[in-house]
Amino acid sequence: MQIDQNRYQIQGVDVLEIAREFGLPLYVYDAEKIIEKINTLQAAFRGVQLKIKYAAKALTNVSILKLMRSRGIDVEVVSINEIRMALLAGFEPGQIMYTPSGVSFGEIQEALALGVRLNVDSLPLLEFMGQTFGSTKPVGIRINPHIAEGGNIKIQTGHKDSKFGISMEQRSQIRAVVERYAIPVVGLHIHTGSDFKNADAFLKGAEVLFELANDYPNLEFLDFGSGFKVAYREGDHSTDIGELGRKVTAAFQNFCEKYGREIDLCFEPGKFLVSESGVLLVNVNIVKENPSRTFVGVDSGLNHLIRPMMYDAYHEIVNVSNPTAEKQTYSVVGYICETDTLGWDRSLNEVRPGDVLALKNAGAYGFSMSSNYNSRFRPAEVLVYEGKPYLIRQRETFEDLMRGQIEVDFEEEITVKK
Repeated sequence: MQIDQNRYQIQGVDVLEIAREFGLPLYVYDAEKIIEKINTLQAAFRGVQLKIKYAAKALTNVSILKLMRSRGIDVEVVSINEIRMALLAGFEPGQIMYTPSGVSFGEIQEALALGVRLNVDSLPLLEFMGQTFGSTKPVGIRINPHIAEGGNIKIQTGHKDSKFGISMEQRSQIRAVVERYAIPVVGLHIHTGSDFKNADAFLKGAEVLFELANDYPNLEFLDFGSGFKVAYREGDHSTDIGELGRKVTAAFQNFCEKYGREIDLCFEPGKFLVSESGVLLVNVNIVKENPSRTFVGVDSGLNHLIRPMMYDAYHEIVNVSNPTAEKQTYSVVGYICETDTLGWDRSLNEVRPGDVLALKNAGAYGFSMSSNYNSRFRPAEVLVYEGKPYLIRQRETFEDLMRGQIEVDFEEEITVKK
């Protein structure tokens, strides 16, 4: 994405033209930016057998999944419906890594029947796999490494009190279950959370997996999850992928030499691949001057981008309709009947009713965490590919809101009883 003096463009396409064609509010994704991120990761880990598995929960649109597959990327999923969507996008079952957390055993069986690979997240699930399948189903095991690093506490998943993974302190219990049923363990997995700034956090997790790998002679992969930090504002720190590649590659090569053979090094980036590709375009409904501050009310809110309210996340906001006007200070708020702030005290080019604002870094956990709260429609989605915008999800309608609801006429029931 680029901004010149008068136009905000994605691959040379003016976002105002996209807004006029597809309506607002609207998610717009830049395929070129996604491909750039894939290339960055692949270039950083050339010295190992690298497998990139896109974390589908970040942006679960079938066209985005197809784009990932076209670039040689596998996929990581956390639910049965993400599995179905990945299969629909053309992934082979062996390219799909399923890492559920606390789901029913019935869902596990349904997923395995589809042929996907499974990461086991708990001792009860490991016991179930042994009792049900014995030695016939190879598994990966997700380990909780007791590492409390990363960003907001809500996205830290590897600390001792996290619900995710099997504690590293339960190493002997894992081995006991595996040996009792001769379960084939083909991989070890960790994901300690999001927004790591440097390679050191990954190296801490790597040391845990390198040590546990000694228990399992037939491993095919070690999976380090993801959590690469992206920049949300000018001057923001982001993960140095080059440094990460150098340090982790060296450590992994040393491990493989000691292990006796090469295995796959896996990462599961979600936000890193899609966050910067996306903008949420919104229309300004009202500019409301209060004694203490000026509010800009837009036709969107936490139902379309919950991250500011849920994680105190910062998303840069740009007035794309009036890019050369003098700057003023505004608080940008949504139309949801809650405290619904998208950005406090932002310096924006003068905002007028009818202007279009762009909220940046909306590619990850925007639509995928959206809702119909207040009975509002979810936006359409557009992907710009090779300079052309493609509609990849229709805007919802009232019929979509009512689908599945069953109307009961209670007045008629009362009349019948009388």
